Amino acid sequence: MQTELSNQLGVEHAVFGFTPFPAVAAAISRAGGFGVLGAVRYTAPDDLKRDLDWIEAHVGGRPYGLDVVMPAKKVEGVTEADVEAMIPDGHRQFVRETLAKYGVPELPEGEASGWRITGWMEQVARSQLDVAFDYPIRLLANALGSPPADVVARAHERDVLVAALAGSARHAEKHRDAGIDVVVAQGYEAGGHTGEIASMVLTPEVVDAVAPLPVLAAGGIGSGRQIAAALALGAQGVWLGSLWLTTAEADLHSPALTRKLLAAGSGDTVRSRALTGKPARQLRTDWTDAWDATDGPGTLPMPLQGLLVADAVSRIQKYEVDPLLGTPVGQIVGRMNEVRSVRAVFDDLTRGFEQAVDRVNRIAGGSGQ
Repeated sequence: MQTELSNQLGVEHAVFGFTPFPAVAAAISRAGGFGVLGAVRYTAPDDLKRDLDWIEAHVGGRPYGLDVVMPAKKVEGVTEADVEAMIPDGHRQFVRETLAKYGVPELPEGEASGWRITGWMEQVARSQLDVAFDYPIRLLANALGSPPADVVARAHERDVLVAALAGSARHAEKHRDAGIDVVVAQGYEAGGHTGEIASMVLTPEVVDAVAPLPVLAAGGIGSGRQIAAALALGAQGVWLGSLWLTTAEADLHSPALTRKLLAAGSGDTVRSRALTGKPARQLRTDWTDAWDATDGPGTLPMPLQGLLVADAVSRIQKYEVDPLLGTPVGQIVGRMNEVRSVRAVFDDLTRGFEQAVDRVNRIAGGSGQ
């Protein structure tokens, strides 16, 4: 599964794996793909440095990258406390009532929320980059549009490629005009923040819109034949995220959540603003239903919603409150039916890819009829 982009980055397979877990990122790169560590949960630079040190020690000299979340436009002087103050009391009361309805215990005294999205505030993301650029990362991806121009320039000075996610051809063209090197065409089926255009339609539209820039296909991809289809549509690789959540190297800290993922079908996800304020595909739960109900208060815009529910999400996860327990995940969850190592997943992807290519070659050669 080699393309011009994978050759440029020195990886065996054009499979780019996004994950919040250092062990998974390192395993993806060791397996011949390109591991990309999600940085949004690192609010302390020392924590990111610790995990990048770990990756360096376990990646076997293979290339890897980092994914951050930062806006293209800079907002001066806004602190987390300023943002917290914008959250209406009525929304806080709704969170309290919903948690009480399901008997969700409080966190122990002195235990802070383990899930904060302050990594989406620009000053935090910039502190992450200050750490990351001291490491030999080969790719910097941004999940919230094109990063600021000075960040793109800073990456290019270090020979680091810059990628950005796009949910439409129009978004992709903006990335191209901003000097982005790689566009990730993320379809409706994907986990996390995603638009409304399905991958089969979106990928060729983006490929045509930004040619000759390389495009990675994302959303609903979890098999070798789907990778073959993405390359046939003009992509130079695939961007996979959800598939790694049920690997042995992933550290969800929740047996109950792993069980829910393994049992879920492709129809058991929903695009909801409940987690962040922007439409994000995740497991459908009583929590998402409560926020999406017509008699609820409605969600707040990013980043208010994420800050509002941070403590609640931590409590739900800590006590594994099954009706409310969920996570961002794509429709490919229907194929995630067993815990496997990253290496086993790669073996399945490469085998399926070879079989799909052989089948198409037979058809093209006339022997498949």
